[in-house]
Amino acid sequence: MSSRTAQLKRDLTGWIWVSPWLFGFLVFLLGPMLVSLYYSFTDYPLLEPPIWTGLANYRRMLTDDTFRDVLWRTARFAILFIPLATALSLAIAGLLNERVKAGGFFQAAVFIPTLVPMAGSAMIWLWMLNGEYGLINQVIKAVLGWAGVTGPNWLADSRLAMASIVMISLWSIGQMVVVYLAALKEVPDEMLEAAALDGMGPIRRFISIVLPMISPVILFNVITLMIGALQIFAIPYIISAATPGGDPRSMYFYTMYMYDNGFRYGQMGYASAQAWVQLLITLGLTAVMFLASRKLVHYRS
Repeated sequence: MSSRTAQLKRDLTGWIWVSPWLFGFLVFLLGPMLVSLYYSFTDYPLLEPPIWTGLANYRRMLTDDTFRDVLWRTARFAILFIPLATALSLAIAGLLNERVKAGGFFQAAVFIPTLVPMAGSAMIWLWMLNGEYGLINQVIKAVLGWAGVTGPNWLADSRLAMASIVMISLWSIGQMVVVYLAALKEVPDEMLEAAALDGMGPIRRFISIVLPMISPVILFNVITLMIGALQIFAIPYIISAATPGGDPRSMYFYTMYMYDNGFRYGQMGYASAQAWVQLLITLGLTAVMFLASRKLVHYRS
């Protein structure tokens, strides 16, 4: 057997092994993406054939007040959630990185909420944040009831809706904590001991040594947080529908509006255009983060 024939046989074997993934990628990812790109240039009411309209859907976004409203609300959520989630997960990972009793139990306790389905998390928080019978307000009443403080109506008050969604989302940072914890364990103890001998305090050591060493992991987690924040859907969709008396617009985000356009209003062409704008925004922000990472992220050789 010639070397060329042997190489072709090896290549064919490799393609056979990856063919299930290629088939799934073409049928379930690339194919639907190309179809949605076509739909974004059409008027497609689902029950009738799509009609080509060119850039009409994209021009419509420029004059759509609801589109601007949900885009700004989603941006506010991302601006609040990403720094808080990053700081909180780093702090918890730093605490878990210390030698504490029952460390495995606390790690599991932090990670378990990420295994709860979104619908289940929403139902739990609907009870906890209930203005009259919720656990959080019951605790506030027990501690500050003597002063007449009973706690706010978290979900029905439009002024607290964003804070409530951010708080609920912070409940599922366990996966980031585990990733940060693994990164912290890779920081050489020798460097920290040498810095301590030079007179560096714990905060200075963390800022000057630990953060640069784990900066690639921080970049990865921030990018995944950004993608998730721009796509937030399940929790506000369930909570807003199950909150009587509240302002549903205070929990109305980009992906929810896109879903409603596609499946409630029968405007699949407009929803597809919104999906592609969302993708372009995500790619643009990711590119900006990678450009900034050239000066902010330290990669070990």
